[in-house]
Amino acid sequence: MNKAIISFVISTFIGFGLGYLVFGVIMGDSDKQPQVAQTEQTEETSKSEDQNKEAEKETASVDANNILNSKGCLGCHAVDSLGLEGGATGPDLSKAFTDVEGKHGKSIDDFLKEPTSAVMSSVIGGNPLTDEERTQVLDMLKQASEK
Repeated sequence: MNKAIISFVISTFIGFGLGYLVFGVIMGDSDKQPQVAQTEQTEETSKSEDQNKEAEKETASVDANNILNSKGCLGCHAVDSLGLEGGATGPDLSKAFTDVEGKHGKSIDDFLKEPTSAVMSSVIGGNPLTDEERTQVLDMLKQASEK
């Protein structure tokens, strides 16, 4: 009976440890910030928040929720000049706006419509970009090449 109790206690600790690992660490709950009750804002705080919002708008195109992330580009590619970390499978896209034509024989816009590389043909062919999405990607890549 003593062994059964010890086994139960050890199993319980292992179970709670695995639960913490899966739900807290792996699924990302451990990095949530505690919520704090809001108090009245002073005029200075409001101005500071307005400045922060303006800065966020300027960097919105470099946000992790940008078109490159939402279309899965950052799964294989990084854009170092914009500070966007991504996969290492594909080349860095910092200079893609200017370099694609020399490498693939067509402009970046045409390449995004109909890629000439086997990998990108299958990726874009399976999930083609709309005209609006292609424009957003081109804008980001142009911005990246100018930095």
